[in-house]
Amino acid sequence: MQAELSPFPRPARSRRKSMSDHVRDALQALAGGHARFASHQERSWASVTFAGTRHRLELLFEGAEGVEAGEQFIAALAEHEFAIPGQLVADAGVIEVDHTLAPQPHLAVAIELLLLEDA
Repeated sequence: MQAELSPFPRPARSRRKSMSDHVRDALQALAGGHARFASHQERSWASVTFAGTRHRLELLFEGAEGVEAGEQFIAALAEHEFAIPGQLVADAGVIEVDHTLAPQPHLAVAIELLLLEDA
């Protein structure tokens, strides 16, 4: 018996987003779409009462417009209310900043986030 072919193509299955994908999406939204992610490290974290993950990322902002967006990103990060499914951002901070003006404006920002599982 032959399988019947459908005249309609089957939609491509989209891959389920990982927690890291959600984190990068939220950061990119805060950066106004101007960030390029150079690195992202994730490790488990737990205390007596909470469990979660610690994320360390390096974001690059290039060109005058990108650097301006990066400076706004730095100013807003610590107080930003993130919307990451199933997670609470307990801490968000800038760890290191490298700002270069020549030959073109460039801003590298290292950040760390602590995400706790939202029960």
